[in-house]
Amino acid sequence: MDVSFRGLGLRALPGSVMTPRPASEALVDAAVALVGGRPARVADVGTGSGAIAVALAAALPLAEVVATDTSAAAVALARGNVRRLGLGGRVSVHHGDLLDPVAGRFDLVVANLPYLPLADAPRHLELAGEPPHAVFAPGDGLDPYRRLVAASRTRLLPDGSVAIQLHRRVVVASRAELDLLLATLDGPRAAAAVA
Repeated sequence: MDVSFRGLGLRALPGSVMTPRPASEALVDAAVALVGGRPARVADVGTGSGAIAVALAAALPLAEVVATDTSAAAVALARGNVRRLGLGGRVSVHHGDLLDPVAGRFDLVVANLPYLPLADAPRHLELAGEPPHAVFAPGDGLDPYRRLVAASRTRLLPDGSVAIQLHRRVVVASRAELDLLLATLDGPRAAAAVA
């Protein structure tokens, strides 16, 4: 199945990898604004089809984009989309958890990770065709983001930032604001507070 994301034609794999959605284009817009026209090293964590990674590379010609995903199917699909768009020189896709499979530090970490509680899956009929591991997480659903924000403390450059998609909104935090973001994610009604 082919889809369009920010004007780029991508291959999707419904049921195995989450289908790119227009709401994620706002995350790309925010990331592009944060980087501007300068050279930058950007990590796209939980890349899925690679939509965000390739959209960032297309919009930021001086950026190196490193993408990761825990799903082998997602990694294969994302690598195919990178090749298809001729971005292999600036986008690399790695299999593994969060930032673990890549070395070095980043100017920007971008993520659209699972954040809905697994127990709420029956209430989200609009997501029934999406792979559960791409949408839902145990407990309150926010642990993937908590772990990423904690890891970003040592993986961001001093002027670096994190941009995440949460409940169709984009949340941005500078490296200096990561503890505050983590406290918000840990607090009561965290999802509502951050959104």
